[in-house]
Amino acid sequence: MATAATEDERAAQPSCWCCGNTFDESDLTALGAHPEVWVCAGCAHWLHRRARATADRELRTPGAWLRRVLGAARGRVMRAGAHDWPVVGALLRRLDRHLP
Repeated sequence: MATAATEDERAAQPSCWCCGNTFDESDLTALGAHPEVWVCAGCAHWLHRRARATADRELRTPGAWLRRVLGAARGRVMRAGAHDWPVVGALLRRLDRHLP
């Protein structure tokens, strides 16, 4: 019986359509044209970066150049696994929250 209650609680909690994790409804954002689609803040931030990178491809502004450089550096850090290192990883993840 405890299993059924747990499954009912999980079904009652909305989940992010991107990462699949469950959240309180107040921690999710619904898409305008599709109110049944919910996205968490982390995935919304990731989607924003992807959309910005797509828009920046054709731009030759200093801001677009800086975002491309940061994106390339972010990719190298991820491939090296530095974000998982004990001390350096925590600093890199904290810094990443404040970068475009």
